Amino acid sequence: MNFQRRKDVLLSQNEKKRNGIVKMENALNLFRAAAVTPRVHIGNVAKNRQEIIKMYDSMVGQSDLIVTPELSLTGYTCADLFNNRNLLDRARKGLYDLTMYTKKYGENGAVLVVGLPLEKEGELFNCAAVIHNGRLVAVVPKTYLPNYGEFYEKRWFSAGEQDAQEMEIVCGLENEVLQTTFGNNVIMEIGTDKRVCVGIEICEDAWAPVSPGRLLALNGAEVIVNLSASNEVIGKAQYRRNMLGAASAGCICGYVYVSAGQYESTSDLVFSGHTLMYENGKLLGEGKPFSDTVLVKDFNLTKIRHDRIANKTYSECRNNFSRRSYQRLVCRKPLMEKKELLAKLSITPFVPSSNRRERCLDIFQMQVTALARRIEATKSRCVVVGVSGGLDSTLALLVSAQAVKDLGLSADTVMGITMPGFGTTDRTKNNSIELMEHLGCSIREIGIADSVRQHFRDIGQDEDVHDVTYENCQARERTQILMDVANKEGGFVVGTGDLSELALGWCTYNGDHMSMYAVNTSIPKTLVRTLVDEVGHYMDENGFAGMKKVIEDIIDTPVSPELLPPNADGTIAQKTEETVGSYILHDFFLYYTLRYGMSPDEVFSLCQEAVRRSSEYKFSDEEISKWQKVFYSRFFRQQFKRNCMPDGVKVGSVSVSPRGDLRLPAEIEPEEFMD
Repeated sequence: MNFQRRKDVLLSQNEKKRNGIVKMENALNLFRAAAVTPRVHIGNVAKNRQEIIKMYDSMVGQSDLIVTPELSLTGYTCADLFNNRNLLDRARKGLYDLTMYTKKYGENGAVLVVGLPLEKEGELFNCAAVIHNGRLVAVVPKTYLPNYGEFYEKRWFSAGEQDAQEMEIVCGLENEVLQTTFGNNVIMEIGTDKRVCVGIEICEDAWAPVSPGRLLALNGAEVIVNLSASNEVIGKAQYRRNMLGAASAGCICGYVYVSAGQYESTSDLVFSGHTLMYENGKLLGEGKPFSDTVLVKDFNLTKIRHDRIANKTYSECRNNFSRRSYQRLVCRKPLMEKKELLAKLSITPFVPSSNRRERCLDIFQMQVTALARRIEATKSRCVVVGVSGGLDSTLALLVSAQAVKDLGLSADTVMGITMPGFGTTDRTKNNSIELMEHLGCSIREIGIADSVRQHFRDIGQDEDVHDVTYENCQARERTQILMDVANKEGGFVVGTGDLSELALGWCTYNGDHMSMYAVNTSIPKTLVRTLVDEVGHYMDENGFAGMKKVIEDIIDTPVSPELLPPNADGTIAQKTEETVGSYILHDFFLYYTLRYGMSPDEVFSLCQEAVRRSSEYKFSDEEISKWQKVFYSRFFRQQFKRNCMPDGVKVGSVSVSPRGDLRLPAEIEPEEFMD
């Protein structure tokens, strides 16, 4: 393809992406790994080779990388049979046959990792062999050998650091020779364009205080695989989870652990086939002991790479740590197109998927503790909350009520103010008053219509023109009232605005945008609703009886600033999501853009999959594309509002505070970002 033709194609793709819906190739930047425990026949290489081939055939097109347990070609529990010439010769021949077999699937076949004993210069090593497309890419020897308790590996194997060097393995009598690189300071680069770096360690290596896997990660490995033969005793499975999860978190990497299965069980030992996969400390999946033999999961390379770049401690440790030189070996296997994601994926990533009540109460407690500390530090006589009858102000009011209770102050320390305007409905007004009554707050009603009309006259605004001035004059009047009352009563204003509104700039500058302490500033709209539900019912059951009915009605109320006049029947006319788009989508875009720095293409593709899996929320590709453009446009163009937002408690990994979490210029052009 000539340059001009290539350019035309790219322009066409970009235009389609902007105006239609095109799922870009490899947009999700995933690497799929399989931890497999084939049936093992102790000491029988031929049968083990067939079991591995059978497994390999069954997984065609299902994984980029397949990892089998330690010494899977011979069996781990061969004991003194490892000293037998026949077994060692058969192991080399089995390795050759497996290597040649992978030619069957060409470069698109999965990279295969198997365990075997291998001689080198008069020593025997416990090794992992990396095979792809008829090539023995590398042989990695085990660094640390256990020789305590039930383990006797030093009886048979040599260990220690082995610097990478070229090696020729004679596998048979008919010119069956394999050329490879032997050493435990090698890193595999798998892929074509965006290659993923994979490091290998073997069983006991992971148990070392400074493990080979950690050194591999510090030298660029993004995924660590561990071939293991760990026997099962009480409590050991949980210990593995703790140890490997911590390694994955500390190294900011993916981790694949695969252990020998039940057919390794001999004499005094029992093996369970325990498999684990972690990503940045998060458990992706587990093959439970004595059950599953195949575990396939996706590693999100964008997440790993984002967190490594963001975590400067990681890079400083890498730069300061004395380390060996590591050799890179390339496996030009094109990474699979992932037609279906294997990871759990929710269209509402901010909302707890399990232990919902417990998680919500933890978040609520953080909000309460932060507000209580601010009350103590400022020695305030009261806190002032503008109560609209909507979700955000309800949550802020619940936090305020619990904070003064925890401080041992009277309930009326919280001053709730309802400020009906041109768009206020009876439903929201009544709900706000009823809620305050149940919480024992001091209640004030201050209408804003007259003062706003006077302001309209002062600035020459036509009351019949329902434009942005019409709306923002009301929002700023409400903020002025709250601030002035707080000054008069010796308190401060508790902000009600949430994270989603801040991300979209859906707030009036120097209006509801401003407060003296903002308790919802890192709570997205989707989570606000869940918190009000769970916390409201909890408080109803624990000291604030009678709120259940009003809480449920608030939850069912459409999201609205109520700045435009209501419908003729008195119902809410102005519905936020009809204008700005669904908060379900916006919170999804927000999470993956800020938490992991994903590109628009990645976010779009991921959202498509999340919608496909959702039984509750359905959006077309056109809707996703439309509101994604709105999100990026508003997110970048409204940064100036976030540059001077008030203090507020951080409760999750996503926050937009300019004082630590999000420092952006206000002049970014969203169109360039999306291209």
